Amino acid sequence: MIKILIPYALRSFTERNAEVEVEGKTAGEALNALAGIYPDIKNHIFADNGQPSTASHLRDFINLFIDGKNINTLQGLDTPVADNGEIMIIPAIAGGMNGVRT
Repeated sequence: MIKILIPYALRSFTERNAEVEVEGKTAGEALNALAGIYPDIKNHIFADNGQPSTASHLRDFINLFIDGKNINTLQGLDTPVADNGEIMIIPAIAGGMNGVRT
């Protein structure tokens, strides 16, 4: 099983679960398994690619880390995940004071 750590901002789509265990051999398979359990999360992690049954890439503001390494520096969603591996979903945070300088 692969453990996916869910950030607070997305827990409303996972029945408030902070972590979910899924089956899969790659990051993409694990995320698709997560979306199979909690379909409402799919639109919040995957970009619309015109293929509703599969997802080929993450939204621009979603980062994934497998055992502490960003998948963007590895093989993307094709990055293998070991059994008992851990995936962290990290949404990018933006904001500020609208150009106000202190």
